[in-house]
Amino acid sequence: MSNKLLNWKEMPIGGMVVDGGNSKEYETGSWRTYRPVHVEERCIHCLRCWILCPDSAIKVEDGKMVGFDLEHCKGCGICAAECPPKCNAIEMKLDSESEDEASA
Repeated sequence: MSNKLLNWKEMPIGGMVVDGGNSKEYETGSWRTYRPVHVEERCIHCLRCWILCPDSAIKVEDGKMVGFDLEHCKGCGICAAECPPKCNAIEMKLDSESEDEASA
């Protein structure tokens, strides 16, 4: 991706995706109001959260959910809503509260 600014004739028509796979270049986590928090001891690793996350922000290793890519998570809460009710292994917390806990 070039850092050169395009003039109006060089810019693509609005909404057009000109480079496939470029979403990793845009860190969208700063939009978040709520942050998902993984409660490991409740998780059955069904990976419903991973399948349904629209931002591919669920980290999986060896077939187990291990956390979140918070640089790309927008805090939509789909992962928490889709976590089986018997588990409730993902809680949505205010992003500012989570930062306070991390620094404590």
